[in-house]
Amino acid sequence: MLRLAEILTEPRPVPFWTMLKQVGVTEVVGVLPRHHQDWRRATIDHAWDYAPLAIYKQMVEEEGLTLTAIEDNPPMDRLRYGIAGAEEEFEAVAQLIQNMGRLGISIWCYNWATAINWQRTSSRLRGRGGAIVSGYDHRLLERAAPPLMGPVSADQLWTTLEQFLRRIVPIAEKAGVRLVMHPDDPPILPSIRGVARIMNTVDAFERLLSLVPSEANGITLCQGNFSLMTKNLPQVIRALGSSQRVYFVHFRDVRGTPEKFVETFIDDGPTDMAECLRAYRDVHFNGIVRTDHTPTLAGDDAEVAGYSYLARLHALGYLQGLRDAVFSEPAAGSQEDRATSASPEPG
Repeated sequence: MLRLAEILTEPRPVPFWTMLKQVGVTEVVGVLPRHHQDWRRATIDHAWDYAPLAIYKQMVEEEGLTLTAIEDNPPMDRLRYGIAGAEEEFEAVAQLIQNMGRLGISIWCYNWATAINWQRTSSRLRGRGGAIVSGYDHRLLERAAPPLMGPVSADQLWTTLEQFLRRIVPIAEKAGVRLVMHPDDPPILPSIRGVARIMNTVDAFERLLSLVPSEANGITLCQGNFSLMTKNLPQVIRALGSSQRVYFVHFRDVRGTPEKFVETFIDDGPTDMAECLRAYRDVHFNGIVRTDHTPTLAGDDAEVAGYSYLARLHALGYLQGLRDAVFSEPAAGSQEDRATSASPEPG
């Protein structure tokens, strides 16, 4: 069953956490707890160690919420590049997965976007009604030098990804944790600043699933990114979702191309969001869905661009209504079948 969740970007409870419960959302996605309980001894643990995670999970549960996923990671770029220090980074990831398993946190969202992670060129564009939105324009970076760690090829990234998965998937299987790969954001082909992007096509995600065929090796279907990879997102949802290895969805939309796009309200973009939900329903998606990269409304702020409170509540309300409408429809096999079943009988 499709379940609504929301990400907690704050290290400690804020009124928004209570608002989530008030609007009926109790499952949450967390980040690694960088602010430990005893600030005088903060250096004794890494954020992915058991004690900080256990304290963080307890704090979330004390607020009446359930911590289902972690969408964050220890440093991983040496691991992705395959250079000195990669083994230490792998051990940190392995420790995170083992600790998540011990604590019953079942989903880890990660990416293989090397050196240049989430990338936008502006966070002050204007959307509907003057709402503040973020966007990306690749022309601004075309002449930019490679990052400090230097360029890296797609072949090298596929090699290090396969090596990583072959080692980490057995650990995740034993821990009961599902690894869910997030697309490159933006899904630029073939590279940004000399750094290859490999998780940027539907074929790449099919290849990901085939590298290590395990239930622990899964996908975060971030609709904003996938909508830039295809002209038929519902079809892609059905294709990838039929593997039963899509465990996490970011429900958002963008307008444009991978080279130049802007974020939109989820009711104001080009994607047929109702048909996307029908696709999840038809493949019996059983995971969590959260909103993402929402515009900032007048009078609200976003300490992290795309995560203002008012617009996220708007997005959650829209998603709840759309979900309830779609999932109350007869379980027909196609759009035409649904149209036929809704037509009045003759006479």
